Amino acid sequence: MVHEGRIEPQLAMKIVSTFDRVITEVLADKVKARLSFKGHLDTYRFCDEVWTFLIKDAVFKMDGSNNVQAEKVKIVSCNSKKPGET
Repeated sequence: MVHEGRIEPQLAMKIVSTFDRVITEVLADKVKARLSFKGHLDTYRFCDEVWTFLIKDAVFKMDGSNNVQAEKVKIVSCNSKKPGET
């Protein structure tokens, strides 16, 4: 939408920031299900406070559900707080 000129970049950043905050709160409060997975760790890296994991032949196990398999999975993880926040 920014590239199309429909919204300003500042508004887009505010929307993303609000979404990130709200989705974190809702998931913490409402979701009680557990998920575990196994696979072969192909690559991992830590850059600019962000972890990236590339997993091959992943199998996801969810509470009360069938297993889900995937050939390749990419997991990106970062702190929920910005540097300097307590």
